[in-house]
Amino acid sequence: MANEKILVVDDDTNICELLRLYLEKEGYEVTIANNGADAVKAFQENEPDLMLLDIMLPVLDGWQVCREVRKFSDKPIIMLTAKGETFDKVLGFELGADDYVVKPFDAKEVMVRIRAVLRRTGSAPKTDIKEVRYDRLIINLTNYELTVGGEKIDTPPKELELIYHLASNPNRVFTRDQLLDEVWGFDYYGDSRTVDVHVKRLREKLEGVSEKWELKTVWSVGYKFATKD
Repeated sequence: MANEKILVVDDDTNICELLRLYLEKEGYEVTIANNGADAVKAFQENEPDLMLLDIMLPVLDGWQVCREVRKFSDKPIIMLTAKGETFDKVLGFELGADDYVVKPFDAKEVMVRIRAVLRRTGSAPKTDIKEVRYDRLIINLTNYELTVGGEKIDTPPKELELIYHLASNPNRVFTRDQLLDEVWGFDYYGDSRTVDVHVKRLREKLEGVSEKWELKTVWSVGYKFATKD
């Protein structure tokens, strides 16, 4: 049984109670907040392993909550919203969200997404360390740590999974659709611009760190982690 802590944030009490029912049945410890300000406070006090976050909230909306939480935590965030436009998805990922579920949703689907995100962000067995190293760069997927120039850099899980995937296959070009499929998963229904958003954020962390490698755009195709001998 699971024992992770989940923070559910939604101003619809019926949705909160439905999710609580399913989550507690799976063994999760559940905390509920019904507005954005309470969500930030509850996150600080309870340090949940994952937050389910609605966008349309009173006091602080979901965007503001995500932005505030990302100032002090990289724990995964799954956005819950009735809005399905690409703009909303891209904005959510820019602010550091890890996944996105559009209402009305099937509670069982939410459970699957929670397990998948927690599995991706949890520590793998010590006998199966997933790590790649380059000049002034260490990407450790076991501990979800990005070390640049000897300094650990706070990095949301999906960004780290993306750079790990690219760096594990040096000089191989991936299309955006391939990256969505191989990093986000076959059941992800996002837009290819999601990849662009994550690459942009990674470049802000990695630009100019070393002359021996580069996160490179291959125009009209996609991206690659280019190494230079």
